[in-house]
Amino acid sequence: MTSVQETLRSLDPATGEVVGEYPVATAEDVRAAVDRAREAARWWSGLGWSGRRSWLRRWKRALAQGAGELAGLMSAETGKPLDDALLEIMLAVEHLDWAAGHAERVLGPRRVPAGLLAAHQAATLEYQPMGVVGVIGPWNYPVYTPMGSISYALAAGNAVVFKPSEYTPGTGRWLADRWAELRPEEPPFQVVIGDGATGASLCASGVDKVAFTGSGATARNVLASCAESLTPVVAECGGKDALIVAADADLDAAAQAAVFGAFGNAGQTCAGVERAYVDESVFGEFVRRVEELAGRVQPGSSYGPITMPGQLDVIGRHIGDALDRGGKAVVGGRESVRAPFVAPVVVTGVPEDSAAVTEETFGPTLVVNRARDLDHAVDLANESRYGLAASIFSRDRRTAETAARRLRCGGVSINSVLGFAAVPSLPFGGVGESGFGRIHGADGLREFARAKSVTRQRFRPLLDLMSFDRKPAHVALARTLLRLRHGR
Repeated sequence: MTSVQETLRSLDPATGEVVGEYPVATAEDVRAAVDRAREAARWWSGLGWSGRRSWLRRWKRALAQGAGELAGLMSAETGKPLDDALLEIMLAVEHLDWAAGHAERVLGPRRVPAGLLAAHQAATLEYQPMGVVGVIGPWNYPVYTPMGSISYALAAGNAVVFKPSEYTPGTGRWLADRWAELRPEEPPFQVVIGDGATGASLCASGVDKVAFTGSGATARNVLASCAESLTPVVAECGGKDALIVAADADLDAAAQAAVFGAFGNAGQTCAGVERAYVDESVFGEFVRRVEELAGRVQPGSSYGPITMPGQLDVIGRHIGDALDRGGKAVVGGRESVRAPFVAPVVVTGVPEDSAAVTEETFGPTLVVNRARDLDHAVDLANESRYGLAASIFSRDRRTAETAARRLRCGGVSINSVLGFAAVPSLPFGGVGESGFGRIHGADGLREFARAKSVTRQRFRPLLDLMSFDRKPAHVALARTLLRLRHGR
């Protein structure tokens, strides 16, 4: 896919044709970019909320106006259909707009109650920029996913140095170029291109926070590197997301969602659907509908190739393990892996300790297993060491919401898949092997800011206990107040 000595070559995963060539950033290049970002951060943070909002909305317009060009580049680098690339851009622009418009409300200074003991103090909470944020992005959604960190970090007042995936360098370069066209002399947003070594250099460059999206194994390397300088990290590390179908579910809607969630983007979606747990009373009918819908999905038109060639081996291994362990292929099978494409695969009756159930497949495969009831389905879904997202289909709103609260994951869609992805005000992130921290929403803005507490004494306290000259009578009265207020 790439040559990373001095030049990185981006290839079309479907044809192998060269999409573009880019100079690889050395460790010195990365440090220089961070130094420039440090200078730009002073200008950027000094603009204030309204100034940053204005610039971010100019950038938003540039992205929207160039969406066709960007989508074409994304399609060439990832192989995804043009329509899917455009949808991704639309979502990213919505998040950019939300972050720009809500940063002041979420992060601006505000008065907070001081409480009884500190009634003489005026208490204020505010959030300040961290400085420079390093963003390491993925290839599967090379605009939407990293922009969930870039947009919110910029809106919070930080400068950003972005390392896109080595599979999608042109997409990252395009985003940075649109900013540079607006304000070339001030670079609060820059891109550095390269492979894992460039990402390691970014982690060691002195940035104030790292936002990482990728595998759990790489996340551990990022954490180890950042631990040396106590650099905080927000990490999104994939998932093994489950779709749950209750006995009263709308089976047509559930089947449609399962097929799209499992096969959209060739299954290369961290919050997509890899497992389905279906109430045994509707299991057969659900599988029949999934089988019918999956038969209409065609690799090469419905979705693109497997972007990362090495993933083909993982997908093939998981399919083989599921079948060798007694699973039944109702759609596709071992023969579905035809590089660089993988045709849809649906396997039922797969043991819960199979690799196809326990490991992230990241391909167009779906395991559908029986559950005794909704509670059992939730228990099975929670067995995973991952915990990114899930979906529940039920006509009973209260039942579905109760089940959603029990699921050990960062987000749940009821009667849809990926419903939260289009809601900028909702945070996104996982637990367990899926990582920690949040992007998007108010929590995403706070992720890239430091909370600062300020108090101002308004008048002398009636009981001055913060002094070596405190009076015994004041201590006695305070003890009495403590007992009356909290001891009864």
